[in-house]
Amino acid sequence: MIQAKNERALNGFFLAVLLLFALFCVAPYLLVLAGSFTYEGELVKSGLRLVPKQWSADAYKLLFSDFGRVATGYKNTVLVTSAGTVISLLINSMLAYALSKRACKYRGALGFYCYFTMLFSGGIVPWYIVCAQYLGLRNNIWALILPYAASAWYMFLLRNYFKSLPEEIGESATIDGASEPRIFFTIILPLSLPALASVGLFVALMYWNDWWLGIMLTEEARLMPLQLLLRSIVSNIQFMTGENASRIIGSAVKLPSEGIKYAATIITIGPILLLYPFIQKYFVKGLMVGAVKG
Repeated sequence: MIQAKNERALNGFFLAVLLLFALFCVAPYLLVLAGSFTYEGELVKSGLRLVPKQWSADAYKLLFSDFGRVATGYKNTVLVTSAGTVISLLINSMLAYALSKRACKYRGALGFYCYFTMLFSGGIVPWYIVCAQYLGLRNNIWALILPYAASAWYMFLLRNYFKSLPEEIGESATIDGASEPRIFFTIILPLSLPALASVGLFVALMYWNDWWLGIMLTEEARLMPLQLLLRSIVSNIQFMTGENASRIIGSAVKLPSEGIKYAATIITIGPILLLYPFIQKYFVKGLMVGAVKG
């Protein structure tokens, strides 16, 4: 009886600690959300508060004043993230599967070639010349997808996971007459959902948050991703509310220069927060199992 009470007390204590830790994790998001609805004057004077004294939606009104551009940015980012994640998982998983097979003749040389790219790079200028002039990745949607499609880091993570799977599975399927593509797509990939979900989350976050490719490889507004669009809006507002603008105009321009940063954060982080709970159960499992073998 005493032991049962002690266990309940211990469980209650750990539950309280976890609840407190969860509140600490959620608090920054709540502060950012409250800051996006705070009046600019109060935000500059008092900073972030969970319950603002003066509420205002000026930041969102300004962001959505040109709803067409924001909608286009969202469409581009969703398209790039969806297509890029699928293509990246396909390329990295196929290479990882080949390198995980002992029968692969040149897997040592291929593995070293991939590892070498993690240590050294040619620099921005050669990268730009290859992408823009030789590959034709300039002012088209593929320019926002293909440069990030292959990653040695994700490939090695998937390779480690594939090596943890019993080789007898593939051998049995080969004896039954299955080809390597059929084994890969119908057996290996379904068994690798935890690793694919983990890598897929990282890749999706990379594509979703990226604005670098938009700056380097695109000039047309119709191809501008959401992150680059919001970055441009925030930069323009900061310029208009700066000291130079105030001195030229004669008074400070009344724009939500601080609130719009928090509003942009809420707009961009929302879809990721909604996606994460659905793949959380695969996330930790995929990382742990993929780290069993080297």
